Amino acid sequence: MAISYNKKELEKKKQSKKLEKLKRKEERKSTGSSTSFDDMIAYVDENGNITTTPPDPQKKQKVDLADISVSTPKKEEQEETTLKGRVEHFNTDKGYGFIKDISSTDKYFFHISNAPVSIAEGNIVTFETERGQKGMNAINIIQVKDE
Repeated sequence: MAISYNKKELEKKKQSKKLEKLKRKEERKSTGSSTSFDDMIAYVDENGNITTTPPDPQKKQKVDLADISVSTPKKEEQEETTLKGRVEHFNTDKGYGFIKDISSTDKYFFHISNAPVSIAEGNIVTFETERGQKGMNAINIIQVKDE
């Protein structure tokens, strides 16, 4: 099998590239220019900045596990205030309605089980609120006599 002139040239070029690569590798080893593992390590200081110096163990702060809260803080108990409003809408067939607060423009859902039987649209009522599934609900509804 005969090797052509071009193939010989390509083989020589490959061989010379391998030799150059080996020489460069040897030079890097001999000069020690490669970085050590200790040079590659980075540390984070107490402010969250990346540094090359390790943290001082004397400055380490002790954290009490009881001080760490993972969930949302508990709501403080709010004293229940009685609000005054007017019945905006009441559906007698379905047993629910909405009360509009007189002092603000807020509307509150209510169910007939939390209202007097004689409630109707336009009545002035006093009520308290509680958090429901879709917002604040009116409870403990008391009908106010006409003033």
